[in-house]
Order: sequence, then C-alpha cells, then structure tokens
Amino acid sequence: MADPQKPVYDNENQYKRIVAYILPGETLHAVYDCKGKDTGFVGITDQRVIFYDQGVFLKKKTMLSIPYNRIIGVASSDEGVIFQTSEIALITAAGTFNFEFRGADKAHWTYRFVMNQILNQASPQLPG
Repeated sequence: MADPQKPVYDNENQYKRIVAYILPGETLHAVYDCKGKDTGFVGITDQRVIFYDQGVFLKKKTMLSIPYNRIIGVASSDEGVIFQTSEIALITAAGTFNFEFRGADKAHWTYRFVMNQILNQASPQLPG
C-alpha cells in the first residue's frame, strides 16, 4: 500500500520539476504524465493544479497553475461506461484545459479530487 503522505507520480523527473513550484504550506498529492501530441504532465496539490504546457496554451513551454477557486467545472467523457475514459477537462473563465492521462484510474482520481476541492470551498469562484 502506498504511503498516504507521499505523492504518487509516473515519472521521477516530472515529479522533481513540479516540486520546485510547490509553495510553503502546500501539499503535493500526485504528478501524472499526460499523453498525446504536445502534452506534458500535471501536478495536483491541495490548492491548485499545476501543469507543464509545451506551447499549446501560451505558445511557449510554461509551467501553468490553476487555483481551485478559479475552476468553474470539471468534465469527463462519458461514452456509456462511467469513468472508463482517461480524459478530463478543467473549465475556467480563461478557457478549457484538456488532459489525457495514462490510465482511466488516474483521470478518475483527479476528477474526484478536483471536484472535492472545488465543492469544499466556501465560494469557489470568488477570491479566497
């Protein structure tokens, strides 16, 4: 059984890159590799989603953070079988960010974790 205090990750180098962006008091829970053209990886903390954009959103390689209070919704493809997809989308006022994980289990975990973070905030779309 995995240590609940230790983040899970697909790739140690990606994990180390995300750790450099973690702020004091923030807890990193997972770092997952994404698949598909021009994809990077995503880190999930207790306060935000951090992902490495290889030029898709900002036209250059960038580490991008989305605080949970800026996420309006989370979408998961549903093709007749619940949580059998490895894709989720985070919907924000700035746009929609799509992620395809290396496994439906990772997408499902991320969906549930992000939704829990959003729903347990007093006013998710208002400054904290």
